[in-house]
Amino acid sequence: MSVNTQQIVTIKGTRDGLTLRLNDQCSYQAILKELEEKLSVSGGEEAEEPMIRVTIQLGNRFLTVDQQEQLREIVREKQKLVVERIESNVITKAHALEWKENTDVTPLVRTVRSGQVVEVKGDLLLIGDVNPGGKVTATGNIFILGHLRGVAHAGINGDTEAVIAASYMKPNQLRIADHLSRAPEDNEEGVYIECGCIDETENKIRVVPLQEVVKRKPDLVSFERRMLNG
Repeated sequence: MSVNTQQIVTIKGTRDGLTLRLNDQCSYQAILKELEEKLSVSGGEEAEEPMIRVTIQLGNRFLTVDQQEQLREIVREKQKLVVERIESNVITKAHALEWKENTDVTPLVRTVRSGQVVEVKGDLLLIGDVNPGGKVTATGNIFILGHLRGVAHAGINGDTEAVIAASYMKPNQLRIADHLSRAPEDNEEGVYIECGCIDETENKIRVVPLQEVVKRKPDLVSFERRMLNG
């Protein structure tokens, strides 16, 4: 008779706290039983000891929200332990579709006129102009092959790493996540092939040459690949 010698729960200390690796080949009930047993074996904790952060790694296992909460409760029963995150290699179909939607590139060929609003999930590639009074928004980046004279809001769900690029930039307003930039003065000239991004040092939106953004945001290469793969 073969015996599975692989541990059900492996506890490893790291500089960030504890990592609990759960065997993804055994039953969920077996995990609960061993987790309770292993966490119950300890000495007493001193009141002044800091909280220890715990990461639970599920491997190739999917757990429902209720099952994840059950794991959190078992860990919480142990003083000075708190679950910081639960990681899994498996996601639901709904989460996969949401991820795909938020990483897709939406190409549009049109002029966004005053009073019109264009909203997309993921990145927006607009071949055309955004006129004064027009607005474009995206959960990801915004790339405009044309004149940006209206409002552009990238990273609308809080992505502070999103960028806004335009062939000619003289916007009414630039927004990235919850950051807002002022409109240029009427007598200010617009700029060509520039990009707006959040300057983490100054915590505000800056308009910089496109080449600088490519250096600071190398993941834009994935945008190129998605466009080539269509």
